[in-house]
Amino acid sequence: MGRRGIRAQDEAPEADGPPRMELLADADRAESWFLVVDGTPQSHVDLSDPSYLDFSYMRRIAHAADLVAPEREPIDALHLGAGALTMARYVAHTRPGSRQRAVDVDAPLVELVRRRLPWDRRAQLRVGIGDAREWIGARHDSSADLVVSDVFAGARTPARLTSVEYYTEAARVLRPSGLLAVNVGDGHALAHARRQVATVRAVLPHVALTAEPGVLRGRRFGNLVLVAGHRPLPVDELGRRAHRDPEMARLVEGGDLDRFASGRSAVHDADAADSPAPPEDLF
Repeated sequence: MGRRGIRAQDEAPEADGPPRMELLADADRAESWFLVVDGTPQSHVDLSDPSYLDFSYMRRIAHAADLVAPEREPIDALHLGAGALTMARYVAHTRPGSRQRAVDVDAPLVELVRRRLPWDRRAQLRVGIGDAREWIGARHDSSADLVVSDVFAGARTPARLTSVEYYTEAARVLRPSGLLAVNVGDGHALAHARRQVATVRAVLPHVALTAEPGVLRGRRFGNLVLVAGHRPLPVDELGRRAHRDPEMARLVEGGDLDRFASGRSAVHDADAADSPAPPEDLF
């Protein structure tokens, strides 16, 4: 990312050490910005073309958003972890009329995005401040077609957003045909990702995983995307789209996913831990 962006603005932290938020202009695309928090790239947005997704894991989440309902049909979507609202903007653009709600615990970040990276006010998008676990617990049963869980504190997902109890709340708000998409950061032996697969499978019966081959082989740290639902997933099309991506990814499901998560137990609140930190030189 560093070779593509130019520093546009620093939001300096206060003395007590709140997160440092930076906006970096994308030198390759007009009206495009990277949001970086404490040195970790959190989001990329193209204000003139919300359908453009720079991060490969976001494109794989978008595959789920594209397949959750017929093309252009409005959906109800919940976004846990707002960031720069990349996926919410994408859904609003590709599915006009969609009703969306997003939440983020970081009020200064939300204000920065609202002020510097405004979204289309015609979009039915409401953004709130709050804890994702508490917020999803307050949503109505069977109220969402799409739930995106993409919550990071710095470069790590908080422990309480990795457990059976958390995913049970996400599954509760999903409609029977809805999809849950989860961004999982991991590397090396993928111990965290394997347990996350076991955890989501303890809650929802149909699960698939997509990641770039180098990440799946543990050769480098990266993002894996879990897609899950109450009903069978469109795995053939998810796999085709992952394979055709500019940064080709693989889809793992069925027996291959059984082997991926073999011997791993589901995570509960009592034994949950933050996702692993990436290598210091990753970004």
